[in-house]
Amino acid sequence: MDPPPPNKQQSSLLKSKISRADLRASAEALLRTAVSTGPRISHATPSSRLEIPREGIKSPVDVPLPPSRATTASAASLSRSRTSRVDLRASANAMLLASLSSEPSPSPTFPKSSPTLTPQSSSRPVFKSSEVGASSTAVPVSSFSSRPPSYRSRESSTIKERSMSFVQLESVHSHRASAANRPPIVGSAPAPPFGNAADSLSLTKLRLSSRGHSARSPLSERPGAENLPIPVSSLSSADKEARLQKFQRDVNFTKAKTPPRATAGIFKKACSVDLLFLMDTTGSMGPYINAAKKQVQDIVAEAKEAFLNEAQVRVSVVSYKDHGSEPNIQFLDFTPDAARVSQFLDTTSASGGADLPEDVLGGIQKAVNASWSQNTRCIIHVADAPPHGRNLHDLPESSDDYMEPRSEPHRLSHEPLLQQLVRLNINYALLRINSTTDRMAHIFSTTFKEANAEVKLHHSNKYYGASKASEGLSSREIVKSSVAAGLQFEELELGTSFHSLKHLVVKSITSSISRSVGRLSLTVSRLSKGKTPGDKSMKSSAYLTALNEEDEEDVEDVPPQVPVEDIPPRWNTPGWLDKTLAVEGYCPDLVMHSATTLDDMMANDDNIRPNFIQLNINMRSKPFSQGAMRTAAYARTAASTDRFVVKSFKRQGKAAADLAEDMQCQTLCKAFALEFNALVDPKYSLDFVITAVLESKSSTGMKEYISLEPYIDGTYVKYNSNSGYVNEELPDDPFNHAAQAFSHFTFERSWGRFLVSDLQGVGNLLTDPAIQTKDETRFKLSDTNMHEEGLKFFMATHECNFLCHELGLKSEKKMLLEGGILEFRKIWPSVESTVYCSNKLCRRVLRSASANKSDDFPGYYWCGSCWPQLSSFTIRCRCAEPGPIHDYDVSRFFYESQGKAPPSKCPDHLEADPTESRTAAVGGNLWERMRATNQKKFVSGQNW
Repeated sequence: MDPPPPNKQQSSLLKSKISRADLRASAEALLRTAVSTGPRISHATPSSRLEIPREGIKSPVDVPLPPSRATTASAASLSRSRTSRVDLRASANAMLLASLSSEPSPSPTFPKSSPTLTPQSSSRPVFKSSEVGASSTAVPVSSFSSRPPSYRSRESSTIKERSMSFVQLESVHSHRASAANRPPIVGSAPAPPFGNAADSLSLTKLRLSSRGHSARSPLSERPGAENLPIPVSSLSSADKEARLQKFQRDVNFTKAKTPPRATAGIFKKACSVDLLFLMDTTGSMGPYINAAKKQVQDIVAEAKEAFLNEAQVRVSVVSYKDHGSEPNIQFLDFTPDAARVSQFLDTTSASGGADLPEDVLGGIQKAVNASWSQNTRCIIHVADAPPHGRNLHDLPESSDDYMEPRSEPHRLSHEPLLQQLVRLNINYALLRINSTTDRMAHIFSTTFKEANAEVKLHHSNKYYGASKASEGLSSREIVKSSVAAGLQFEELELGTSFHSLKHLVVKSITSSISRSVGRLSLTVSRLSKGKTPGDKSMKSSAYLTALNEEDEEDVEDVPPQVPVEDIPPRWNTPGWLDKTLAVEGYCPDLVMHSATTLDDMMANDDNIRPNFIQLNINMRSKPFSQGAMRTAAYARTAASTDRFVVKSFKRQGKAAADLAEDMQCQTLCKAFALEFNALVDPKYSLDFVITAVLESKSSTGMKEYISLEPYIDGTYVKYNSNSGYVNEELPDDPFNHAAQAFSHFTFERSWGRFLVSDLQGVGNLLTDPAIQTKDETRFKLSDTNMHEEGLKFFMATHECNFLCHELGLKSEKKMLLEGGILEFRKIWPSVESTVYCSNKLCRRVLRSASANKSDDFPGYYWCGSCWPQLSSFTIRCRCAEPGPIHDYDVSRFFYESQGKAPPSKCPDHLEADPTESRTAAVGGNLWERMRATNQKKFVSGQNW
């Protein structure tokens, strides 16, 4: 096949009478310059540069001549020029295209129209060494072909064939044995006939008719045609690039008009705590009263220090006995003076108590009426006896003087009291001493659970199993619901360890603060809507005051709940995935990680680039789960055994910018993880799933955006959050250690500019992370980014583990307490050559040395899951070109993994896309190869 006609820039290069060898050498010099990180101050002399007119670029580009015709100084001037790397790379591509021209003359002329293939013409041009450059060896087709060899027969990559000429290979390929038909994809709906949709064959059919041949549908005659999906529309490279640019413009426009979230002050507001001690002060509680007296001042001091001395802690005390005791209830309202609290406790004495139960409900009633005002509110209940009433304990009737509910003198019932606590956003922590309070804890927790609070009973509670069974959720839903919960009921074991009282109280305060942060963050997002950048009302004290007064249900009309299926997925049941979608969209552009990849991503969002993809998806029409705004349904792509989840918004018209930012967030997290993995033992390695943003048509014909992400099966674990939560329940889990160290690593590697938190997932495969940024303009669409306030929450609660020490991380909380100046590690070793899986929907982090590679797919790397699917989804198809009937092999999985439709013709008859540069493969491969070979040994964390 002849190359496409050159554009103006390429014609100018060819007419310059520069040899192709010199053009290629100059192109390589340009690519080296583009990856350089040096300053760009041009002082090139006119005699040492060549001005090349280029479309769309206002200033000329300094192009160094090859060593034989230019000085070393001229090459150095390129790295100091003001030309952007994008422009340099564009010029290099133009040079490479000119150097690959098949015209022998240094000043060639090109036909006005692109050449068309005839059935007798061959699409494999033979390039002589004189046409390619100074090298005496012919350039292999795979080094510059814009068409991946994924349709080659699996037998084509032998050593003998690689030494054959193109004519010999043509003869070999024409005598291939027919491949076996592939089984249909299980779990997918039957595909509609190809003739019902427009595809890339329409032009072929018209051409056949104009030549007098009878038009036929070659797809219908292919063996295995019933396995093929409905076709996506064939788009040229120019169309794809245009859609990609429009998508990026829309996302940038949405970000530009969205003001930064006014998160300043959230840390101090969330850390300001109302702490009420609800204490049984009957005769058996003497040791605990004394412990509270001794430790209350230390509790207040430690709580303030734990949150960087920005917390305001007010303490209240309610002591209760039983009916008949005088006084029955004693009360100290909230005060910031810890010494006054100690004095009040001195006036209480451990006495009274006839029967075993006590007046717990009377004490709760007094607590409800306290002067709660801080944003974080917590009750610490210390008791060794339950309330009166058979519904709240398991004691025999002889042990309770008021066995019937509501038979006490005050006629109180527990449900209304606990519902008032929920309305007041009061967290409840019960410090368990013995088993007599087990039923009380279970009943109390049920009321909180009905209000969507997170509930944690101690494992020694006899009702612990019943509480877990009643959840009825998957492990992922439990994690998600616990994150979204604004309240918490928690039972902690105190026993006879009086000295542990302080630790448990501080832990409960920290947990309560974490709950308040989520509620505050959502309120900030809702109050920020409708504001414009620079709106002064967002920074006023009245704005922060409104955070306490905002009722979440009144701010936004949350979409109603939808029916969901509570059944296990039936992946292998034919037809169970009963809805088929032909979609197009965008996924992260990840190929190879170099020494500057992470720095580039941290420098600018534009360096986290997307790729255009087209897919056919088989999904379940009924969702299996839902959140406040989206539903989740099981899905599979048409040519893969991989399992996915499709997330759809309940309401149409949602902008794609939010989904695009989520995609960018996970891409940056993956880049951080890649460098982290290179520095730690492989057993502590982490990875993140990626999300694809897809456009689909709703039932009403409107365009809507959905997201596609891998389905992760297993037990979900929450390792940390963006509000200071740290998982302390898995002290021996290597991935828990790795997750805490990874968050610290991201903070240190970025010199305090970024922090990846909210880590959760199955094992070492994580999903839905949050990024905290010091720059308020970065990732500002996310409700989980609290900017500097989020950085404070991490520093307040993080305790360095052995991995932090092995990584040489220096920043720690005491630096903020002592002077507010953090110290970071300055130099980091450059990562080894590392790649990502070439499947655009997978992108698992791989060591390049151990990645699966094939001669049939040169330049591609595959993980262990994607590797076998390359062959298992290969089918033999019949070429659509008129003439002698012949077949060819095509890997449907390969094309799907690249977001492309499979070809309808064999490689010999497939027309080249005239809008796609023939140097795309050469320039791209050379670009990535040079970035990898020019690896630095060390990376400066300070200079990124």
